[in-house]
Amino acid sequence: AAPAARAFYLPGVAPREYQQGDKVELKLNKLASTKTQLPYEWYTLPFCRPLKIEHVAENLGEVLRGDRILNSPYEIAMHSEDKCKLLCRMSYSKEDMAQFAHRISEDYRVNWIVDNLPAATRVVEPATADSPSRIITIYERGFPLGFKGSPDIPGTMDGVAYVYNHHRLVLKYHTDAGFEGARIVGFEVEPFSVKHAYAGVWPAADATAKPPALRTCSASMPVSHDVSPQPVAEAGEVVWTYDVTWEYSDVKWASRWDVYLYATDEQIHWFSMVNSLMIVLFLSGMVAMIMTRTLRRDLNRYNDAEAKEDAAEESGWKLCHGDVFRPPANFGLLAVYVGTGAQVFGMTFVTMIFALLGMLSPANRGGLMTAMLLLFVFMGIPAGYVAARLYKSFRGTNWKGNTLKTATMFPGIVGVVFFVLNLFIWGHKSSGAVPFGTLFALLLLWFGISVPLVFVGSYFGYKAPVIEHPTRTNQIPRVVPEQPWYMSPVFCTLVGGILPFGAVFIELFFILSSIWLHQFYYVFGFLFIVFVILLITCAEITIVMCYFQLCSEDYHWWWRGFLTAGSSGLYLFGYSLVYLYTKMVVVRTISVVMYISYMLIAAYTFFILTGTVGFAACFWFVRTIYGEVKVE
Repeated sequence: AAPAARAFYLPGVAPREYQQGDKVELKLNKLASTKTQLPYEWYTLPFCRPLKIEHVAENLGEVLRGDRILNSPYEIAMHSEDKCKLLCRMSYSKEDMAQFAHRISEDYRVNWIVDNLPAATRVVEPATADSPSRIITIYERGFPLGFKGSPDIPGTMDGVAYVYNHHRLVLKYHTDAGFEGARIVGFEVEPFSVKHAYAGVWPAADATAKPPALRTCSASMPVSHDVSPQPVAEAGEVVWTYDVTWEYSDVKWASRWDVYLYATDEQIHWFSMVNSLMIVLFLSGMVAMIMTRTLRRDLNRYNDAEAKEDAAEESGWKLCHGDVFRPPANFGLLAVYVGTGAQVFGMTFVTMIFALLGMLSPANRGGLMTAMLLLFVFMGIPAGYVAARLYKSFRGTNWKGNTLKTATMFPGIVGVVFFVLNLFIWGHKSSGAVPFGTLFALLLLWFGISVPLVFVGSYFGYKAPVIEHPTRTNQIPRVVPEQPWYMSPVFCTLVGGILPFGAVFIELFFILSSIWLHQFYYVFGFLFIVFVILLITCAEITIVMCYFQLCSEDYHWWWRGFLTAGSSGLYLFGYSLVYLYTKMVVVRTISVVMYISYMLIAAYTFFILTGTVGFAACFWFVRTIYGEVKVE
């Protein structure tokens, strides 16, 4: 039973059993802050260093996220406890201290890893008057680099930065009769700031003499929060120390991530789903009414031989049958957008399936981003196929040019924004800047795999028979009657995007928090249901708006079908600006530029995805209803 559970939890990663005294490696990941969104490599600050710094191999997703994993000088052995163990003593100049103070003022957090588990800080939410028995323990990702002094904190000066130079590492292990040794199932860090004192003179770095004993802590006198903290204001020395504590835990290896993913607000996810379902039920009712009552009555009356003369005089969607399949303006661009939308949809759908199967667990760092990137590349075949079939149905002739646009337009726009941002991030010497080697690998993925696959899909799309429409298009276009203000393209498009956005906006809050506030997001079950509801909502709102448009004898539905649901991307971007203003605290201009740029890319992607779903639904609806019309 255990191997099966393990395989389901995370395929390809097996638990490691440690024996008594085995070395347990502590790895150092980036320093990260929600205030700047600029990660930095650990050794950009003058911390204690090992004899040789080694970089741990990272996958594509980790590099793009700014992860830089390095070895550390910390010595940890299985079941071996240490109290007040000396790491090193560092002499810092005023500039070094200013670096620490600057990072502390920007709320940078430390990210360490032991046995693929990220370091966490335990935060206990105390009982309140409303719920006296509800005490919640939440695990926050990483721990602070230091803190700012204030009148509320005894022994500190207001506004002065203090560094956490003593760390209590609490490692939790689990043993079982099914395996030998112990498995690490928890990693907590409790940071302390201690201005260490010692007797005598500290020996030179190259001396063989033993460092003097510390008076501020020892094996019998552990560090507490009552001691004088270590300021980083003036040039001076900092002594770095740590404790190692081992605790037995009943948590099994397969469940060790549960404490990180514990959702305190599961009810909100349920509310989000119920809210989305209400929107879908409302729209489904409207679509059912249109399809069963109005359309059936219209079709029966129109196809009734005895009522032909009446039908000829009446107005409505039936009179557009000779123009409804007339190719729209810029039909090549529409084909490109719909093809790209098929690519984005395929990537999103398959990624969600993988996530539901547990293959993209947070334990697999960078796995989600790597999977999305590779899936987007390999979904070039459906992109080329869909774009080619639609372009061919419009009787387009420049198929090579259109295929090239499908392969390069969306990745090109995203790539240019990403590259320009990368130059700015590189200028800040952040590890978030993607190395040129990785940029070259991304270009290779794009031009070496994605573009050829789009052409392969396009080849089969052009080889397929042309899409035959149920009615013939007249030679002379019909004049569209003057439309009332509420049927104008801009108004209808903006109204159409409200409901698809309304179906997802609650879940969107958690997604934005996971990206920008560095929280874990792992409720993919909820997300998949909301995604399905989004697809249904996009399809139904587009069908309803398309029917109203055709009833007013306006047959220009092609672009309107795409833009009606696609306009939800506009609302997504607007919501992201509200989120920036209300939930985030940013201290650098580059952080705001990064946020807005990446949210523009996200909104543009959402626009293409929802627009394509709406267009496909509208296309099916129009072909279905005009297929029922008998035209002599």
